[in-house]
Amino acid sequence: MNTNVLTPEDPSGSPMERREFIVSTYKHLGAAILAFVVLSTVLMVSGFSNTTAKMLMASGNKFIWLGVMGAFMLVGWLASYLADNAEKPQTQLMGLGIYVLAEGLIFAPLFGIAQIVAPGAIGAAGFITLLMVAALTWTAFTSKSDFSFLGGILKVGGLVALGTIVAGAIFGFKLGIWFSGIMVLFAGACVLYDTSRIIHDYPTDRPAGAALHLFASIALMLWYVLRILISLASSDD
Repeated sequence: MNTNVLTPEDPSGSPMERREFIVSTYKHLGAAILAFVVLSTVLMVSGFSNTTAKMLMASGNKFIWLGVMGAFMLVGWLASYLADNAEKPQTQLMGLGIYVLAEGLIFAPLFGIAQIVAPGAIGAAGFITLLMVAALTWTAFTSKSDFSFLGGILKVGGLVALGTIVAGAIFGFKLGIWFSGIMVLFAGACVLYDTSRIIHDYPTDRPAGAALHLFASIALMLWYVLRILISLASSDD
């Protein structure tokens, strides 16, 4: 880690406060990821994931998946809004907990499809996502660059992605594996941006809010990495 990482030119809080904030943020993130894993495991073991997956696959209604994916992005945006505006630690923690619960439910049918179509894809997707997040985190912490400039680009990119998803559902064209690949890159940029903000300028009194932002970006990456693996498994059949 370079010597200036925790002492930026315009830090939000003293270097010690920034250091403690970063540690606290990643503790919250670890707890959120663990809770998501436990919740997802319970939903899969109980058969909820498999049941919802079969219902979606049997219906053949493209607008249902549009609703699921729209909910995925909407929850992310609402979570970001809450993280940016909540000042009380209790509100941040509540928002983080609600977001983890929502993500667990949204992921349930996708995990169910993976169990049916591509056994082992969930673990592989989790491992790939973990490696990519670790590499991006290392880049953010060891680089002297501030990646906050990505904020505006990501906002526009998110709107374009949502518009593409809606158009695909309405006009019936498949987005394909290429779109999932682009979205993985987009999610990677989100992770890099969020990590850079945690290092440099995210308010030090909001560790749960910062963790919520980062968790949302990691969940987005996992979603599309898993979709790629499912697509590859389906094409091999």
